[in-house]
Amino acid sequence: MTVARYLIDKGSSRLTIRAFATGMLSAFGHNPTIAVRDFNGEVVFSPESPGDSSLRLDVRADSLEVTDDISSKDRREMERAMNEDVLESARYPRIVYESSSVFLTSAGEGRYRASINGNLSLHGVTETQPVSAQVTLTGDSLRASGELSLSQTAYGIRLVRVAGGALKLKDELKFNFEIVAREG
Repeated sequence: MTVARYLIDKGSSRLTIRAFATGMLSAFGHNPTIAVRDFNGEVVFSPESPGDSSLRLDVRADSLEVTDDISSKDRREMERAMNEDVLESARYPRIVYESSSVFLTSAGEGRYRASINGNLSLHGVTETQPVSAQVTLTGDSLRASGELSLSQTAYGIRLVRVAGGALKLKDELKFNFEIVAREG
């Protein structure tokens, strides 16, 4: 039975979040794309014994950065609001995902479909969060990609509103990830 331990390579990995505007002025609004810049974690992977597999991802909450082509003034204001009003990063500095179970299905040589159940701790609230991923093993590296949605209000996060509520962000956020981890 082979169990391999991989450390996440943040320089080669990509975690992005997409938020969506709604309300009367949403046509003029902005659907921001946010990149997670500072994170680390570990993947334990065992194709022969999926129950021995696990994932832990730890994100520094104040490392989220708006990546859209907008003025530096707008970017600073959006990031300030995200850190101070939405995530309250000083109070809740970490976002952590820890798997509780992993189910694997082989998709061909070195490729797997993974269904991961786990807990996401965000904004002082911990909720169950399932994640689906496509996993590829190549030499001493593991690559996992996928997407998930989550509700901000489930984590006690107030929805951002401007212009008296005529422009606000929807509750649902879309996360996309491309995780690269190296054995070690």
